Amino acid sequence: MCGLLTLLAAAGDAPESAAAVSDAMGCSMHRGPDEGGAWHDDDIAFGFRRLSIIDVEHSHQPMRWGPADDPGRYTVVFNGEIYNYPELRAELTRQRGARFATDGDTEVLVAAYHHWGAAVVERLRGMFAFLIWDSRERGLFGARDPFGIKPLFYAEGPAGIAFASEKKSLLALAPELGLAADGGDLDDAALQYYLTLQYVPEPATLHRAIRRIESGTRFTVRPGGEVDQERYFRPVLHGGTGSGPAVHERLAGVLRDSVAVHMRADVPVGAFLSGGIDSTAIVALARRHNPDLITFTAGFERAAYSEVDVAAETAAALGVRHVVRTVSAQEMMDALPLIVWYLDDPVADPALVPLWFVAREAARHVKVVLSGEGADELFGGYTIYGEPASLAPFERLPGTVRALLGRMSARLPDGLRGKDLLRRGGLPLEQRYYGNARVFRPDQLATVLRRHDPDRPISEVTGPHYRDSAEWDPVSRMQHVDLFTWLRGDILVKADKMTMANSLELRVPFLDPEVFAFASGLPLAEKLAHGTTKYALRRALDGIVPPHVLHRRKLGFPVPIRHWLRAEMYDWARAVVADSGAGHLIDLTAVGRMLDAHRTGPVDHSRRLWAVLVFLLWHGIFVEHRIRPTVPDASSVRPSDSGSR
Repeated sequence: MCGLLTLLAAAGDAPESAAAVSDAMGCSMHRGPDEGGAWHDDDIAFGFRRLSIIDVEHSHQPMRWGPADDPGRYTVVFNGEIYNYPELRAELTRQRGARFATDGDTEVLVAAYHHWGAAVVERLRGMFAFLIWDSRERGLFGARDPFGIKPLFYAEGPAGIAFASEKKSLLALAPELGLAADGGDLDDAALQYYLTLQYVPEPATLHRAIRRIESGTRFTVRPGGEVDQERYFRPVLHGGTGSGPAVHERLAGVLRDSVAVHMRADVPVGAFLSGGIDSTAIVALARRHNPDLITFTAGFERAAYSEVDVAAETAAALGVRHVVRTVSAQEMMDALPLIVWYLDDPVADPALVPLWFVAREAARHVKVVLSGEGADELFGGYTIYGEPASLAPFERLPGTVRALLGRMSARLPDGLRGKDLLRRGGLPLEQRYYGNARVFRPDQLATVLRRHDPDRPISEVTGPHYRDSAEWDPVSRMQHVDLFTWLRGDILVKADKMTMANSLELRVPFLDPEVFAFASGLPLAEKLAHGTTKYALRRALDGIVPPHVLHRRKLGFPVPIRHWLRAEMYDWARAVVADSGAGHLIDLTAVGRMLDAHRTGPVDHSRRLWAVLVFLLWHGIFVEHRIRPTVPDASSVRPSDSGSR
């Protein structure tokens, strides 16, 4: 797990930018505190920071590799893990006569590219963002994993193009690219989508000049040329896995295999543990490979917002050592500016705050943790997936009647029971569902966003995914939208950013190609059945996870911001709004009124307030440069039993 930065010069002057690339890598120190590396030729300059997980004494990057007749042909930088690298290595040795000088996955990756070309990405089982420079062909090849577990930003300017694991690195490198030193204009559309979704959807960022390589995409680019991108992974979520006990048994086997390969590491591996079935399943299966597994959870002092007791009961039942981190409102306020700095772009998911704290605690014990992200999207775990069934009576009404009901709902007061059901029932799926998070509605957005554009509907984000799944059942279509929006925009961003902020690698066994291949074929009855979600997964895990977890609703890391913004965090929030210089973008007076209305109740504005507050902090850090978080030395949080690598 690492951080990379690469500048491909447009005019053969990369050596002149090598020092700037090295300096900009300072923004990635937390991603790779163990060692750094750099390399350049006339066209390209690489920078790298390494968190050593596999083959810790070797596999240094940037790595130069080539066949016997051209040993320095390729240079690679790679962030992530290839879990099936032993199998790929054996195949390359047996069938291609490949020879290897290291025991790591980086060398296997570049050798596989040499023999299989761009098709290599379809052979990889892992999480990755990598760049390979071919000095003979003078071309750069790169790719990002199918689900977007590992990030990859890029920026193009008159002087060249740069790729990075951290957006901050590209902001630091902007002058070398011929871009504005502050990253240039903010993207109004991205801001509007952020306030709707609580994250900036791919491929955008809030800086117009900086974009993201999308998940499941590979690309090529030559000096002075444009990035030629191609999607290699197109998920299909309906098909013929079947149903019944035999299917559940096969699913259990697929999960056992995925956890087994995700345990491959030369350093200690732990796991996050909440009170839900997903993380419990990962821990139960990982425990079979490591009886000394350590688990970690975060909680709060408010009982309704903590899974600490359930997680502790689960840990005891599974026989694993358990570590708890309790987070206070004051700690949350103190840490939030630094957390936003690590995020690169705002993500208004309060759960990322306890995740940051529990990752910091875990990094004192291990270098790698397993986690349960992805199970809900693949197996039908969100309660909202039951909405098509509950709204089925509306589907039988004529379109004009449904539209009338939707218009009638707009006249009802906020908070009135049934208002939202009536509103959503009056809309077709493509208009009512745009992902798991819904923060500001268009009418609400117009009251706070000064540059609100009513002709910029959220369907610009979700429309392509609905078109790709037009023939599927409604639940599969919702899952498909979530894979491309909620999962990669919120869930995986916070997972990567909050763990890597603490020099900790997070692995997600549910987001494995073999697991997805199985889950993608499950019929609706194996997702939602008998009043429960993730039906097939629960049946597969019967006898693997403790009974008190098997049918329990997952809470994750719930955060009591609704209460805190009325009490402990009210004055802090008032100060964030009052000090902000983003008044040309956000109506700060309107936000102040919203905060007061939330404090006195009964309307709950907490999610909308949190989205605005996080953006105001982000603006203060990255645009105004008024807020300057103190970034800790990455070496201050290290696994106590693994030492320096």
